[in-house]
Formats: sequence, structure tokens, C-alpha cells
Amino acid sequence: MSDSHDHDAQQLKDLGYDSHFDRSMSFWENFSLGFTYLSPVVGVYSVFAMALRAGGPPMFWNYLLVGLGQFLVCLVFGEVVSQYPISGGLYPWSLRLVGPRWAWMAAWIYGWALFTTVAAVAVGGAPFLSQLLGMEIGAGPCTLIALAMIAVTTGLNLSGTRLLARVAMFGFVCELIGAIVVGGWLLLKARHHSFSILFDTAGFGSGVHYLPALLASSVAAMFCYYGFEACGDVAEETPNAGVAIPKSMRMTIYVGGGAASFVCLALLLAVPDMAAAVSGADKDPVATTLQAAMGMTGFRLVIAVVMVSFLSCLLSLQAAASRLLFSFARDGMIFGSATFKKLSPRTKVPVAALIATGVIPALIAAAGYWLADAINTIISSAAIGIYVSFQMVVLGALMARARGWRPAGKFTLGAWGGPITAAAFAYGVAAVLNMLWPRTPDAPWYVNYAMLLTVVVTAGAGAAYMFLGRPHLNAPKRGR
Repeated sequence: MSDSHDHDAQQLKDLGYDSHFDRSMSFWENFSLGFTYLSPVVGVYSVFAMALRAGGPPMFWNYLLVGLGQFLVCLVFGEVVSQYPISGGLYPWSLRLVGPRWAWMAAWIYGWALFTTVAAVAVGGAPFLSQLLGMEIGAGPCTLIALAMIAVTTGLNLSGTRLLARVAMFGFVCELIGAIVVGGWLLLKARHHSFSILFDTAGFGSGVHYLPALLASSVAAMFCYYGFEACGDVAEETPNAGVAIPKSMRMTIYVGGGAASFVCLALLLAVPDMAAAVSGADKDPVATTLQAAMGMTGFRLVIAVVMVSFLSCLLSLQAAASRLLFSFARDGMIFGSATFKKLSPRTKVPVAALIATGVIPALIAAAGYWLADAINTIISSAAIGIYVSFQMVVLGALMARARGWRPAGKFTLGAWGGPITAAAFAYGVAAVLNMLWPRTPDAPWYVNYAMLLTVVVTAGAGAAYMFLGRPHLNAPKRGR
């Protein structure tokens, strides 16, 4: 282990950094962080109703298609993090692939997407807690529950890397066992439909005419398939990061994507009244299905596991966001850098950055109180920001390759690197265009173009900050 630590320290030194993090996160704990961030249970349960209303049961195939596309992105990230295993992920990668301005914008967009994702998960988890307690509550109490969840996970994160790793591992075990047990029970004991329902496009058109509905429902799967990058956000806390992190990223896609597909399939085949779920008459087909299959006692046991998944997902998201903010601040790239770059001498975590990743999402979650469809609106805003920032890294890798860069870490794709990077970028551009495509022509323009408006406002604010504050001039000259 000491040889691995010495190599990690020397690699960081060559890149211009002396790390003071506690490098104690094992491979499995690093993988668990990515898995609980991706969180198949949270992802599927939160958007299952929305996806069914948009595309009916064939929306299931999006979990396989989107998973394949994101796996290509994961491979690109693996090459980059293997050569640049630095805390903060997308920011230091973009800095070394392209330059400070590019890195600034990628990190700015990604950071706000992470803050919004934290808020989305907290707001999405609140109704499940109310179901666990057997209470019908309104928007106000749900918002308070979301704020309480953010406060709890912020407190846990402040306790240090060891606790973060252990809770992530506990969340992974609970969520994976829960997904297998619940999915297996639904498939074996509560099926109402045959597998042919996965091809039933009734009401949405057939053949190529179904494509718009499939694309519309794919946003739900897109929300499920990020989180693997979080493995790289804690690179300075993971031994042998150049080998372990690319592997844990791929494992996150394999296991997390497989679990998400399995849970979605089980729910689809067990929905008691598919017509009501697709039409929206059944506003919560997940609860309806679980209650019908397991009764109230079984349902509440499942919801207890779901709440563990939500909390561990929040914990992992905040860890990723705080390391991004720390990395930004360590290079003097953000207001308050002197404060945000400090690590606690006792817990070895960035305290101020963690508090910020609690306060900002809490404000976003509180704003959701005034939104008519808070969870879907917040999820959509989060997903588009993540995908745009991801593609800035992939495009950065393509640009760097065109200038002669060849990955020199312990994990590389060899001769396949260029074609895979190009394919990942093509997929990412198609995914972003799909999310931005207006699908409600009769709605007000600010609803129809909400995602595009989110990207423009976020990028515009970042550009204004960069123009006025010129933080990119502080970017250090680092080894490549």
C-alpha cells in the first residue's frame, strides 16, 4: 500500500499538487460512491411515472440505449482520469485537455448541475418519506423534508472521508439487495403483463411514428446514467487512482445500469392498471404497484430501503460537488477561494465547500415550492447541465487528440481511443439536442424552451463572471 501511496503522491506532484486528503477510500468504496450517486432505485422511482406518460412501456429500451451511449463517455473519462487523477474531476481534466477558459465554463455548468441534482434528489425523496410515515402532505411540508434531508447528509459529509466511504458502501449494499429482492418479487409473484408489453406502442403510434415518444421518454433514462464521474471527483482520496477509478467508473455503469434496467422492467410488468399509469390517471404508479404486490407492510419496508438510497445518493452527490468546488478554489478560480480550498485538519474534508453544497441546493429546493411540477422541472434542469458539461470534456479530449495528445495513464483505449471518443461525442450531442427539443408547442415559450433557457442563463452567468472577474488568469501552469 505504501508503494501505491508513494506513486500517487509523485503523480500528483508531477501535475503540480501536494494533496492533504485522507487517501483511505478503497476500490469498492470508490465504486459504491459512483453507484449511490447514479442510484438506480432513486433514478427509476423518481421518473418512472413521467417516462410512462411520455412513451408508454417501450420506454424501457431507453435504459439499454442510453446506457450504451454513456458507457462510451465513461471510457473516455477513464482514459483522462487515469492520466490526471486529481480531485474535482471535470475541472482539472478540462484544464489539462484544453485550457483555463474551457475548464472554467465546464466546471461552472457542471457545478450548477450538481447543485440542482442534489435539490432534485431531495425533493424527489420527500414524498417517499411521507409514504413511509403514512401521511398525505402538501408542497410546503415536502419542501421542509427535502431541506432536512440535505441538512442530514451535509452533516454526515462533514464527518470525513471514512464515514463517507462507509455510508456509501452501506447504501450500495442496501440498494442492490433491495433492487434484486423487490424486482425479483414483482417478476415472480406480481406480474400482470407479458414481455410483449415492452413493444406495445398503442396510443403513441407504431414504427417510425413511435420515435418521438421514445425520444421524449428517454430523458428519464438519461437522469439515471450519470454518477460514474463521481468516482474521479475523489481521486486524491483513493489509492492507486489511475487504475482503480477507471475500473470503478465502468463497474458503476455495469452494475448501476443493470440494476436500473431490472427495476424498471419489474415495475413495468407488475403495474396493475397500465392504461391509468400511461394516461396519468394513476399519478404514482410506483406506489400503486408496490402496494398491490406487497401490501402496506411490505410497501413500507421497501420505502425504508428507498429512503436509504435517497440519503446515500445525496451524500455522494454532495461529496462530488464539494470536491469540484474545492478543486476550483485550490486554483483560485472562484470567489472565496481562500475559504473553499481549506481542508479540516481533523477530518481532512473541505468544510466550507461542503457547507456551500448544502446551502445552495437547499435554496434551489426551497424555490421548488413555487413550481407547479417541481421534481420534473428540477430534474430536467439538472440533466441538461450534466450532459453539456460531460460533452465539453469529451470534445476537449477530441481537441487534445487533434493536437497530438495521447493518453499516458495506466488505463488507455489504445488504437480505439479516437473512434470511441468521436462516437461518445456524437452520442452526447444527440442526447443534448434531444433534451433541448421543444415538445409542448401549445405551452408558453418559457415552458417549451425551459431546458434551453437553463443552459443559456447558466452559461451566460458563467461567461459574465469570467469576463468581469477574469478568474481563468489564476489558472496555474501544470504538468501535462
